[in-house]
Amino acid sequence: MALPPAAPERQLKHSRRIDVHIYARGTGLWEVDAVVCDVKTHDTELANRVRRAGEPIHDMLLRLVIDEAFNILEAGSETRGMPYPGECGNHGDAYHRLVGLNLMRGFRYAVYERLGGVAGCTHLTELTQVLPTAVVQAFAGAVINTRGDGADAKQPFQLDRCHALRIDGDTVRTYYPRWYKPAPEDNTLPAVNRSPNLSEESPR
Repeated sequence: MALPPAAPERQLKHSRRIDVHIYARGTGLWEVDAVVCDVKTHDTELANRVRRAGEPIHDMLLRLVIDEAFNILEAGSETRGMPYPGECGNHGDAYHRLVGLNLMRGFRYAVYERLGGVAGCTHLTELTQVLPTAVVQAFAGAVINTRGDGADAKQPFQLDRCHALRIDGDTVRTYYPRWYKPAPEDNTLPAVNRSPNLSEESPR
């Protein structure tokens, strides 16, 4: 499907920025800083006061410390800009509950079990959902062998995880020929028609 054309006279009203920065500590541990920031281009009357254009409605930081097996060892959040001061960040840092989860094993479901609804902040909880693939990108080539090189190499983790990298596709055949597997041919025989052939003479 083609991208819908942008209206020539459209006006920007709201911007949401999500930034994820991932740092190596050099000790086998990594830090993940994720920020969500909402800004409007016009003054906005909120419950407590008018928020001026360009002043963040939300500005929230989530930080994880993880190991190279994707396990979360430490977690916490900081709410720096919020629509309801004194309340939005008053959740006792619920995001410590992320400790013990693994980013690659049932993470997104487990987050909503622990932090869905009123247990956490809508925006911070949504922010967690981009973290698994962001960390994979940081680890690719540094922690994870994405080429599948070497005699005892395993199939690269990214294969068969998206349309472009399906193992029977042209991308894998071209760039990962060792792991290419053509799609099996459909050798299914047509079903036999068991209904009586009325043109045949019936036995006497």
